[in-house]
Amino acid sequence: MQTTHSISNKPLTLQELDAVLHGHAKIGLSENSRQQITRCRDYLDTKLAATAHPIYGINTGFGSLYDKHIPKDKLETLQENLVKSHACGTGPEVPREIVLLMLYLKVQSLSYGYSGVQLSTVERLVDMFNQRVLPRVYEMGSLGASGDLAPLAHLSLPLIGLGEAHYLGKIYPGGEILHLLGWQRIHFKAKEGLALLNGTQFMSAYGAWCLLHAQRLLTLANMIGALSLDAFDGRLEPFEAEVHKIRPHQGQVNVAAHIKNLLTGSDIINQPKKHVQDPYSFRCMPQVHGASDDTIQFVTQTILTEINSVSDNPNIFVDEDKIISAGNFHGQPLALGLDFLAIALAELGSISERRTYQLISGSRELPNYLVANPGINSGLMIPQYTAASIVSQNKQLCSPASVDSIVSSNGQEDHVSMGANAATKAYRVVNNLYSILAIELITATQALHFRQPLKTSARLEKFVNTFRDVVPFIETDRALHPDMVNAEKFLKSCTLEF
Repeated sequence: MQTTHSISNKPLTLQELDAVLHGHAKIGLSENSRQQITRCRDYLDTKLAATAHPIYGINTGFGSLYDKHIPKDKLETLQENLVKSHACGTGPEVPREIVLLMLYLKVQSLSYGYSGVQLSTVERLVDMFNQRVLPRVYEMGSLGASGDLAPLAHLSLPLIGLGEAHYLGKIYPGGEILHLLGWQRIHFKAKEGLALLNGTQFMSAYGAWCLLHAQRLLTLANMIGALSLDAFDGRLEPFEAEVHKIRPHQGQVNVAAHIKNLLTGSDIINQPKKHVQDPYSFRCMPQVHGASDDTIQFVTQTILTEINSVSDNPNIFVDEDKIISAGNFHGQPLALGLDFLAIALAELGSISERRTYQLISGSRELPNYLVANPGINSGLMIPQYTAASIVSQNKQLCSPASVDSIVSSNGQEDHVSMGANAATKAYRVVNNLYSILAIELITATQALHFRQPLKTSARLEKFVNTFRDVVPFIETDRALHPDMVNAEKFLKSCTLEF
């Protein structure tokens, strides 16, 4: 059953965003939002009729052309030309679920009534979301400073019958989409093109998507790490609460408690140990995973602030009778946060690969490469190579985008955030981390077999048994690529309530 989420002044949460994205819900403007949009537009129309003074982006050119006055009879052409001329994206197409988020977040930002758009323009964006008319947007082209100009231009082209969009499994030209759905093209009024293109919805859509997965990946890293610890015959003492009370970083405390809880009732963890200490990749999971947890929480607050904000320019303040040109489109908070998030997630992959390596190394009475007859069988030798390769790529992707800047617009836009590049890099790190954890899960479940008849905890045994329906135990060598693909799909879709 489809539900309708009402766009309003109520702060949007990531959970609501997830429900809208994956629950196939529709959206609609609240009556208050409709009033705010209309009131702001009426104010702007009245202001333009009463003044000949230049107002940036409304009756002037853009960027370094800010000093070019535009006559009133050319204002619609000005806004259309802005959208057309800025649709300069290139590179791979942005995934459709990200485009869906971009549409949603653009509606949210425009709904607060500080942007001067027509109600009909926002209603068309709502219709596009609800009908899943998803414009073709491209990865490259945004500097993350004057807003995500190129991506948002592509997002906006179908409003005026241009560009292309996905609809019902096919790609249609923008004009054909209007004809198919019986929609009239939008005729932009002053300021509307700028309101659509200024904004951080490309960066923030990627950021929201990455955070939704980051929360899941952290839980999976803890679960798989706990399983690897048990399969390695590791010790539980490093997860005792006393250790973390004297260094109480919240993420560290959370991870230690989670892993200890996951291992409650394990035969293996409770058996006497021959060794007095474990390698860092097992022993320091609370400290490493916990630091990533703290980072995820920090970036979550940044993204939540952003998706509940107005990020176009200029801003229209009806009650104060002001139109202010400023810089809310600058993506520096997102750029820094997304770089930090990528590093935090890459570290979860880095320590995961080390656990994989330890498990196949022939230590702790486990067979080399976790097969009964190593030599004729290579077992899990090469998946660790793959994990190492991906971990190395993540390190390269973690070179920060936010420390870079290139002057644009003839020096008018002389410091940019490069937040769009930070966003697409973080997206790749997220997907890479699923692959790394999938390899560790295959390895840990294989190692656990050699601890029989001892069992891990009931919760982890249930997790393993569910996984075994997807990836069977490896008796002798077989092509492992399908197992790795299936393991990754499992991690993206399995319940986390074991």
